[in-house]
Amino acid sequence: MKKILYIIAVITIATACFKNATNRKPDEIDFAKLPYKTLSEYGFFKGEMNQLAENEGVVPYEPISPLFTDYAFKKRFVFMPKNTQASIPDDHDATLDFPENTILIKNFYYPADFRKPEGEKEIVETRILFKKNGKWEAYPYLWNKDQTEANLKNTGAKIDVKYINQHGENVAIKYAMPQKNQCKSCHYRNNTFSPIGPKAKQLNFEINYADGKANQLSKWKALGILKSEKDIAGIKTLVNPMDETKPINDRARAYLDANCGHCHSSYGPASTSGLYLNYEENRPFHFGVKKSPVAAGIGAGTFNYDVNPGHGMESIMTFRMNSTHPGIMMPEIGRVTIHKEGVDLIAKWIEGLE
Repeated sequence: MKKILYIIAVITIATACFKNATNRKPDEIDFAKLPYKTLSEYGFFKGEMNQLAENEGVVPYEPISPLFTDYAFKKRFVFMPKNTQASIPDDHDATLDFPENTILIKNFYYPADFRKPEGEKEIVETRILFKKNGKWEAYPYLWNKDQTEANLKNTGAKIDVKYINQHGENVAIKYAMPQKNQCKSCHYRNNTFSPIGPKAKQLNFEINYADGKANQLSKWKALGILKSEKDIAGIKTLVNPMDETKPINDRARAYLDANCGHCHSSYGPASTSGLYLNYEENRPFHFGVKKSPVAAGIGAGTFNYDVNPGHGMESIMTFRMNSTHPGIMMPEIGRVTIHKEGVDLIAKWIEGLE
């Protein structure tokens, strides 16, 4: 009888602990104890966690030119402590200046059928970045098969993913969740670990919120989480690379900015290459035109220039984008498949250059 009572007591305590964890709100996070072992402990989401319904204080955001990750869908959120604000820096290519204890949350998932994006889905991983003692730290969380929890997984993982794409075709890939230490290969700016996506030029457009459609920067100001004296309407904004109503140059440069510019810039990890692909770079040679690589090895293939005007598929840039070979592909991590639409876009852009 004592043994039964002991077991009941243990189960009760465990249940209470789990309840406390899942009912926690983000403003109760103890930053001194981070990272938590499970995603539920942060309290980012209310209700069933796999619905990704944001809790109080958690705000969704979207970049207009997203980074490609093996066709994964993404849901992004930001949390800032009460009575704190982000600000827009003078550097047009820098991320917003976020306050201490900010957390950025990015969830990667695949709908079972891409033609029904709001239907059944599998969440693969959640990556969080948090600002603690003035420095950013990154931690990856792997979702379980039951879609009830995500566990801290610093060593990365290979995950079997299956889905039906927008053309009705069955697709199976071995999704590569990066190791924690791999994060810094992209997230370095002037030798300091930092976020990549939440920049004013990426957020200055309308998205759907629960209470209607609104410009993201205006929404953040209305919520009191963005301090800015800048004219939001005057902020130069990227375009959606897949929006065929926009000029091809704007689309291609926006794509390269989002997928390559954080490394290939004068302040990024690939600064020594001399190939700068952030949107602000306006010198054709430095965004690849008739530029030979510094040291590409087999990554150059049989081609001489990063961007060979008029020769879309005879340029090193598209050659590397169109490969999954570890010694050739660019980006070096973050994908195991080729972004066909991205390759087509950049090839078309190069074809039109003189």
